[in-house]
Amino acid sequence: MNRREWLARALSGAGAAALAACAGPIEQALSVGIHPFPGYEMLSLARQLGVFDEGAVRLIETPSASASLRALASAVMEGAGLTLDEVLTARSQGLDLVVVCVVDRSLGADAVLGGPALRTLADLAGCRIGVERSATGAVMLDAALAAAGLAPGEVRLLSIASDEHVAYFAAGKIDALVTYDPLRTRLLASGAHELFSSRAIPDRIVDTLALRREALAAKPRAVRALVDAHFAARDAWLAAPAARAAAIAPRLGLGAAQVPAAFAGLELPDRGFNRALFAADAAKLEALARELGAVMLRAGLLGARPDLRGLFDGRFV
Repeated sequence: MNRREWLARALSGAGAAALAACAGPIEQALSVGIHPFPGYEMLSLARQLGVFDEGAVRLIETPSASASLRALASAVMEGAGLTLDEVLTARSQGLDLVVVCVVDRSLGADAVLGGPALRTLADLAGCRIGVERSATGAVMLDAALAAAGLAPGEVRLLSIASDEHVAYFAAGKIDALVTYDPLRTRLLASGAHELFSSRAIPDRIVDTLALRREALAAKPRAVRALVDAHFAARDAWLAAPAARAAAIAPRLGLGAAQVPAAFAGLELPDRGFNRALFAADAAKLEALARELGAVMLRAGLLGARPDLRGLFDGRFV
């Protein structure tokens, strides 16, 4: 399993049905998948608000990033909401994905949480730390241990899939956990406390809209409609989050009152910020991807340095 798949089991039936439904011809509509995570919910909100051009874009709800990637690899879907590390992994496996928009930056949504006995990062020495086998998990762990002055060999690492985070923590099978919202919000409410968060490493963890390269050439109008819908819903959310929370809550598995907290650690960049990111041949984004690729190499998540040629296309922001 990959990052942000905490609803995979609960939604597996619905996700399978959705993917089966999209397996047939979809004419000229651009098929794009999203799985439950706050940053991707702007597209779901856009559909509910009626700003989605459903003649141009077909939004498909999947249970997990893995399900989205499988559908992309089999050409059942043409795009998806994915973390940048997921895009790099897919490209290393021969899937030619292109990032067209950055939908969020993690500024606290990803965190290292401790149990009752842990009060500071230094207390992690000798502890059992649960972490998902993903680049995001590797980035967070690497930064947290560096801030604590600890080497990886000074802690005990347990690879834990995201849908097991809450159960492992509640059962006391781990002393600390690398996790993310909305799981972070749920765990903090149940008594966990935060030792480290992505606020300390801005710009390292981003979520994107990524599409198969051939879709950009074949359906540029639909790609623009997709990006426009995201920004329209982003503006509507930021203007009245409390009023929009009930529409987002069910897919996140939260109560409406909890939804704003799940977004508190995310920045949802506007068009101007995106245009700056993609400017000058996307130099800023390429630097981020290069750094992320290096972390993935050290963690054994990639076999070679990623090929970044053609990874970013800023025409649609």
